Amino acid sequence: MKFTTSTAMLVMVGVASARPDAVRFSRKARGSMKLRREVPQEHSHEQFLTGVGAALNLNNVENVQDPVFALLGNAAAAAGAGDVEDLDCLQQRVADQAFTNAKAAGDIEGMTNALIFRALERNTGAVGQASVLCTETAVNPEIDALQQHQDPASDGAAALNKEITLELAIQLAAIGADPQLALKAGTFAPGEIGDPTGAGNTCDNDDDPVGCIFTQNLLVEDASAQEIDAAVAAAGGSAGDAAGDAAGNNQECVEEPADAGDAAGDDAGDAAGASANVNAFSGNVGAEPIPIVNDPTSDRPFSVNGATFLNAGAAIQRACDVQKNACANAANSGSADISVSDCDAQQQQCVAANANIAKRGIAGLRARQNNNSGALDTGSCGSPAISFGVQADRSEESFAPADSADFNHGSALAIGVIADFICSQLDSKCQASDATVQDCQAAASAADGLQGQAAADAFNNALGV
Repeated sequence: MKFTTSTAMLVMVGVASARPDAVRFSRKARGSMKLRREVPQEHSHEQFLTGVGAALNLNNVENVQDPVFALLGNAAAAAGAGDVEDLDCLQQRVADQAFTNAKAAGDIEGMTNALIFRALERNTGAVGQASVLCTETAVNPEIDALQQHQDPASDGAAALNKEITLELAIQLAAIGADPQLALKAGTFAPGEIGDPTGAGNTCDNDDDPVGCIFTQNLLVEDASAQEIDAAVAAAGGSAGDAAGDAAGNNQECVEEPADAGDAAGDDAGDAAGASANVNAFSGNVGAEPIPIVNDPTSDRPFSVNGATFLNAGAAIQRACDVQKNACANAANSGSADISVSDCDAQQQQCVAANANIAKRGIAGLRARQNNNSGALDTGSCGSPAISFGVQADRSEESFAPADSADFNHGSALAIGVIADFICSQLDSKCQASDATVQDCQAAASAADGLQGQAAADAFNNALGV
């Protein structure tokens, strides 16, 4: 995101008349707050700050001075965080309390504002720098399933932000809101890495009640309307169905997709669909991988350290972040000969290795639904795995098909060359199922941007070979 060059001014606010221990705030008070920072953007989605502020104000138990502080970097956020000590979790705390208050009042619009607010991008120190994620478990599972958008110029942001938007759509549908509203949580076009001003492509206008990202047409949508509908349908519901449920019980959970149990059970090699760890990442730098447990019989089928998730993408992000934090603790304590940057790199590899699971939202490959043997349907060909190392035709380490008989291609320094060839062969020569071809393409995407053995592992793990 963007530079934060000075902390926010403390806002003088009155004490709530209806609740003496709650700090109250107003849009007027926020409008008077001049955060003299080089390139602010925290007011870009102003309508959701206003909406979540109204909901939070019903019972502001942690005395947060204003939701806007939750979108600032930690140095500036500290000035208005109230009793919240973990500033990395300030945005989640605000959204969680606002959601709780709105839910108690039966206010779907307030719940909607809280969900969208939780997914908004948070300021960081430079273009291309991702913000730190909160690893606390939120009170409300709808909030717990979400995280903030990341700077669009940061590594993997396009895929991650799309996943966040689709998960947000699922949660909006679950409370009876329009899932298409998830697109409004999107952020700006990517800025230029290394921009000394940190400006990127932003706007910030606290006098625009709608939000300048909308009125200036700067919003970049992360997904299409059709992808939103498909994600909600795959999660087992629609906005209309969820609205009816929400009227009765505030829609604590969403019905599981019809095919998730079969796919998850197949992937675990158990037709009965028993619980299984589906984390495809095996890296162990400074900390062991965190299990991602899939229980296809549960309404929230994924869990990480006791926290449950409706969507695989959120569970994957949590597991990879928990591993990164444990790794960073080891690096900072000197108990391992590693750096924090090593932990950051491992976290990205973890997310990438699990990309196919996140894409499907289930714990198995769709191709395996074609037979119950657990084998990938590759048609007339053998294994589509990719090997990495010194190949027969090249003296330096490179990528090549593991099965050179069915996938006859020379080695390449870029994994994309081999991955694209294998996917093409599966489609044309091998006559593999359409699902397998699509899974291969997803595996190629999972490996894209990675190097060496990590890239080969990401491709192979995504295909289960």
